[in-house]
Amino acid sequence: MAFDNTVTVVGNVTRDPELRFTPGGAAVANFGLAWNRKGQNDEEIVSFFDITCWRNLAENVAESITKGSRVIVYGRLDQRSWENQEGERRSKVEIVADDVAPSLKWATAEVTRNEFRGGDGGGSAAPSGGGGQAAAAPNFPDEEPF
Repeated sequence: MAFDNTVTVVGNVTRDPELRFTPGGAAVANFGLAWNRKGQNDEEIVSFFDITCWRNLAENVAESITKGSRVIVYGRLDQRSWENQEGERRSKVEIVADDVAPSLKWATAEVTRNEFRGGDGGGSAAPSGGGGQAAAAPNFPDEEPF
C-alpha cells in the first residue's frame, strides 16, 4: 500500500450505505459523507465525499452505519473516469476506505466483534478472488457503476 495517497475525513453520513455484490461475489458498499468547516467571516463551508468500502468492511459498514452518523473514514483517493450515454467523458474522485469507525466525540458506541469471515477486510479497490489469488480490478467502460 502506498502511504503518499492517504486521507482521513471526519464527517456526517449523508445517505445510508448501499450494499451490492460484484459478479464475483465481493461485497461493495457506497455512502456519502459531508464535512463541515468554518471559512472566512465564520461562513459554513460543506464538502461532500463519496465513500466506497469493499469486502468485510462493506458488510460491516452496511450493518452499522446510518444516515446522520458521525464517522471517521481512513482511506485513499481514487479517480475514476467513464463515458456516459451521451458520449461525454465524466470523472470523479472518491475515497476508497481502508477503515470506517464511529466518532465518539458526541456519541457512544457499542462494539460487537464479528466472527472471522476470511480475507483481510481491507478496502483495496480490487476485490480478491477465491484461493488467495487477487482478481483484476472491476472494469466500468460505459457508465458509472453505482
